[in-house]
Formats: sequence, C-alpha cells, structure tokens
Amino acid sequence: MKNLKGPALFLAQFASDEAPFNSLDSIAKWAGGLGFKGVQMPSWDARLFDLDRAASDLSYCHEVKEKLAKYGLELTELSTHLQGQLVAVHPAYDQMFDGFAPESVHGNPKARQAWAVDQMMKAAQASKNLGLTNHASFSGALLWPYMYPWPQRPAGLVEAGFEELARLWLPILNEFDRCGVNVCYEIHPGEDLHDGVTFEMFLKAVDNHPRANILFDPSHFLLQQLDYLDFIDIYRDRIKMFHVKDAEFNPTGRQGVYGGYQGWTDRAARFRSLGDGQVDFKSIFSKLAQYDFDGWAVIEWECCLKHPEAGAEEGVKFVNEHIIRVTDKAFDDFADSGVDDAANRKSLGLDRWES
Repeated sequence: MKNLKGPALFLAQFASDEAPFNSLDSIAKWAGGLGFKGVQMPSWDARLFDLDRAASDLSYCHEVKEKLAKYGLELTELSTHLQGQLVAVHPAYDQMFDGFAPESVHGNPKARQAWAVDQMMKAAQASKNLGLTNHASFSGALLWPYMYPWPQRPAGLVEAGFEELARLWLPILNEFDRCGVNVCYEIHPGEDLHDGVTFEMFLKAVDNHPRANILFDPSHFLLQQLDYLDFIDIYRDRIKMFHVKDAEFNPTGRQGVYGGYQGWTDRAARFRSLGDGQVDFKSIFSKLAQYDFDGWAVIEWECCLKHPEAGAEEGVKFVNEHIIRVTDKAFDDFADSGVDDAANRKSLGLDRWES
C-alpha cells in the first residue's frame, strides 16, 4: 500500500494584495512555517504565478520550484478552475463569468472561450514543464440552468449538451495526454459534471478518455446528500486528486439543499473548516489508503464562520492526524507457519489422490 502525501494547501483562497499573501515567496514562507509540505497553485493569479512563462520557460519553472523548496514545499498541481469554467458557459451566465477573463474578451463569448482553451493548452505544457502529472479544473456548464426539470426538458437536450461539452474538451484532453498529465475535474454543483452519473455521461461522450479524471472533494457531495464513501468505491480508478474540505447539512422546515437564496452563513448546507463539519474523514482516509491513493491531501479552505488563517493552521494538524502510515506487514505475520506447497496440498487432503 501507499502513503498519502501532505498536508498541502490550495492557495487560491489565501492570495491577496496584503503581505504575506501577495507574492509567491512570502506566501510560501508563511505556508511552510505552518508545517505545510506542498501547495496547489491557482494558475490565474499573477501575484503568485505566470502561466504564460511556465508554458514556455523551463528556467522560470525551475525558479518556482526552487522558491517553494526553500521553505520545504513542493508544487502539488496547477489549477485552472476559472479558465476551465469558461470552456463551456451557458448564455445565462455570460455577464457573471466575464469577470474570470481579461477585459479584452468581455462581452464576447466566442473570444472568451478561445482564450479559455488557450489557457488550458498552456496549463498542459506548464504542468509538463514543472514535472507534474495531475491538474485541477472545472468542466464548465451548458446544462446547469436545466438541472431541475421544470418545465420538462426537451427530448435530446441533455444528450446534445454532453456531446457539445465533449467536443469542446477533447482537444484539451488530447493536449494533456500529449504532455502526460491528467485533467482532474472537481465534481461540483454549478458544473455539468456535478455527480457520478454526470461524470459517467461525460466519460462516455469523450470515449473513456484516459486523461479525464476526478478531483475528489467530499464537501460538495455532502451538500447534495450523495454517498461520498460509495463514490470512492465506484470511481477509485479515476480519482487522482483530493481536496480536504469540510461541510455540514442541517435542513430545517424552511430550507434544504437548495438554500432558499440565502448567504452561506444562513444556508442549511454550508462549508466549514476542517473538523467543524460533518464529513467522515477517518473513513475517507482509510478508503484512500485501502485503494493505494498516493496523491496529495490538499486543504481547500472555505468556511462561512472561521478566519482563513485559523483554518489553515488547524488544518495542518487535522490532516497530519488523518494521514495513515500504511503497513508493510500483515497483523498476523507472527503466526506464519512457513508451510510450503506440499504441506498446503496435504492440509487440503489433495495428497489422497496422489500416487
């Protein structure tokens, strides 16, 4: 069996214009000082990372890795959550999602989508240049406005949506394959890939592409009341990344999964810092160890109550306590009799038929 690596931290929720979160050197020093062993990089945040340079400049990639190593950190993966979202956008979300892209493509969905695809292609090359094998992203969504079937969905709408989603993603998946990197889609409400069934529909549409894989985040499954432990059993061969994020679901007579348009603090389903929610992490870490998952345990901090710096500090201890140092022995090895093949045959009574 294999050991999980970690703890690591996704830097997206921590980057800001204030020190120590405004440069790679200072945020790495902060994270390393807390005891993190790795960081996951938001590729869109120019305060920390230059995706264009990483895709074309090996010396820059070496510089990034050396800067992290100075503080005892590894680069676990790159993330293109924002760019991946823009690969497929329903017109209802055009104005809101423009903010994920440069001003030069605002109000121009075609140009924005082309920019997003170019970003994904660069992310594939950058991951290769950095020696990474997995990459975090979103699938985007063409069908999300039609998720709840009222009025009744027109026949063929869902099939057409997944056919188009596959058409958009196949060139990207092929480029990641050329670079030897897995695209790990975070299965997430708001994306067309939001549960196991929709992931399977996409997988079928891309002809079971070997680079189409999963970023497992149990918080999103708890919030939609999906069995996240069974999910691991079913999709273990496609789970290549792991976000350690907690959540809680406390339905009332007034609201449930959909949240009644309330802010996060007032929702029945909400994200919490590690250990403050309801996710069964002991069982999750056990299953991942059982299935030889040797990727990183990456904390993605999102909490409607606790300060992010407190969540990060507490998260280091939480993950360290949950990572299982897997055994290289069977617990009953002390009772091994050392019996050979002939003795085994005799134990089974097979020697009675032997001359």
